[in-house]
Amino acid sequence: MLLYQLFPAFVQNLPSPRPRVAYVITNTEIGGAQSHVADLLRALRGRIDATVLAGGDGPLFATAQAAGAETVRLSLLDNAMSVGKAIATLRQLKAALRHAAPDLIHVHSAKAGALGRIAAWMLGVPVVYTVHGFAFKPAAPLHRRMAARIAEWCLAPLTTRLICVADSERALAAALPLPAARVSVIHNGIPDTEARAEPGGPLRRIVMVARFAAPKRPDLVIRAFARANLTDCELVIAGDGPTRDAMRQLADELAPGRIRLPGNVDDIASLLASAQIFVLASDHEGLPVSILEAMRAGLPVIASDLPGIREEFGKAQAGLLVPGDDEAAMAEALSTLARAPAKRTAMGQSARARWSDAFGVDTMADATWQVYQRVLGPGQTAAMPAGGA
Repeated sequence: MLLYQLFPAFVQNLPSPRPRVAYVITNTEIGGAQSHVADLLRALRGRIDATVLAGGDGPLFATAQAAGAETVRLSLLDNAMSVGKAIATLRQLKAALRHAAPDLIHVHSAKAGALGRIAAWMLGVPVVYTVHGFAFKPAAPLHRRMAARIAEWCLAPLTTRLICVADSERALAAALPLPAARVSVIHNGIPDTEARAEPGGPLRRIVMVARFAAPKRPDLVIRAFARANLTDCELVIAGDGPTRDAMRQLADELAPGRIRLPGNVDDIASLLASAQIFVLASDHEGLPVSILEAMRAGLPVIASDLPGIREEFGKAQAGLLVPGDDEAAMAEALSTLARAPAKRTAMGQSARARWSDAFGVDTMADATWQVYQRVLGPGQTAAMPAGGA
């Protein structure tokens, strides 16, 4: 204060300290929310000092470290639904956040979003919650839908700012006790790569990238692929999760030798560039990053007909949308594109143009940075003492 009184012009011209932002996410496996966090870390490098706190030991930690972020593994944080474990995890998360001393906490995914907001409230730190897809959509199982709605209703007042990745998600947020002025829509965005697909070539590979857990439906894709009987083509489903072993058994039963489940793949862009079709089946979605990655690669997309995915396509003829839990319709869509290389090429070009126009990473990062600035206000950093006990 004395320095400001004596030399106000000098103090005003000093660079502002970078805000400390803690990113909390449930797990570090490959997935849309994890890719979103990784892209934010890379795009905001130099503007923030970041710490990533998450469960598991997946590839997100290495990506975060490469982007200059610190990482903290929370051994208790996972997707298990246990009240006792949730309480213990909250204690662990609160202690880790106290040590990281963030000015702002940015939470992602359902469980981390819940525990992170409670911890932020207990610590008196503002919290931004990016919802990658509300779990109380009509397509979700009734018990999950009810639990998610109750949780989001109770936690909404603890949310400093809510970011929805799609307009359809914002419409759902309108039912929560959160003022509209505290809700933003920021579409997912991803950086460009040099990897490009050649969808008009001989059909040799169809790719799906997803976590093997609800709401993703690899079972539907496996059954549809087997039904389409594309004998000269393989299906690759990249990702990991609790249902992967069961899906491997299903794949070996229905299409032996023609379906690969390689687990987490480090270079998704190259995998997509080797394919001619991308597919994603889900019961519900926000604005899936995996489809944006496929569109960036110039691939035609076959996907479940869901509001967020329609939003990604816009008016572009980027692929085929399949209604509901319809194995036959999914198989027919695969067969249609399998025998139409020129159509695959045209759809891939349309998809690439749509991604370029609407879903670049800089737009997403700049909009997120503006939310941070509005939450913190000018000069409002150091909300907690660094390394506090």
